[in-house]
Parts: sequence; structure tokens; C-alpha cells
Amino acid sequence: MIIQKATLKELDSLTELFDLYRVFYEQRPNLEGAREFLKARIMNDESVVFLAFDGNNPVGFVQLYPSFSSVSMMRSWVLNDLYVKEQFRGKGAGEKLIHKAIQFAKETGAKGVMLETDKENLNAQRLYEKIGFERESNYFYYFSI
Repeated sequence: MIIQKATLKELDSLTELFDLYRVFYEQRPNLEGAREFLKARIMNDESVVFLAFDGNNPVGFVQLYPSFSSVSMMRSWVLNDLYVKEQFRGKGAGEKLIHKAIQFAKETGAKGVMLETDKENLNAQRLYEKIGFERESNYFYYFSI
């Protein structure tokens, strides 16, 4: 399994995986919209994406967004998206993608990596805790517009 940073050269592979990810979260397929969204993130340096390949076959991705702490005056990375094709789950791709995200955060001098997952996504929770993520007790609020 090879993990590499995504560029516009891998946009087609990434678009397919990203659309599958969105469908997993009960969104309608939208390959054109997914492609444009990802292209803008990459071109504007608004996110960092790593792809997992099994040979030449793209099997998963992780997408990170930058965040900053005023209190610590440091960057953190938000692990916003993690997806592995169903037939490759349980084979280490997700874990390798997360480790690559953590390595990248260290290389960029970040304070840490944060993420959230659904309270019912027990498989993801087990993976995150196995790697060393700790569940926080902070309250999160969201204002929809």
C-alpha cells in the first residue's frame, strides 16, 4: 500500500473516492460537483489530501484542513474526511492514511490533529483510539445558515 499526497494529476481518482465518501453519508452522487470542489481546494491550497493506492488502484483518502489556536498561537489540522473503499476496509489503509496525516502535522509544526465522528460509528472510534486519539468532553455547537 502506497500513500501519496494528491495533486491535480490524481484528481480523477480522488473525485471517484470523494463521491463514494459523500454517498456513504447519504448524499446524492455528484461527480462534477465533487471534482470542482476538490480542484478548488487543491488549487487554492485550502486542504491537503493523501491517497492510498493498492498497486495502481486508489482505495482511500484522507483530507486535512488547517485550523489555528489563538491561545497556543499554533496550527492544528482538522482531519475532516477519511474514506476507504468497502472491499479494502480492515486491511490497514485507514490506519496508514491517519498515520500519514499525523506525520504531516508533525512536519508542519502543528499542535495536533483533531477530528469528529458520528457517535454510532464504532469502527472508526476504535481505530482512532487504537492510534492514540483521545475523546474530549468539550461541547461543540453549530449555527446553521
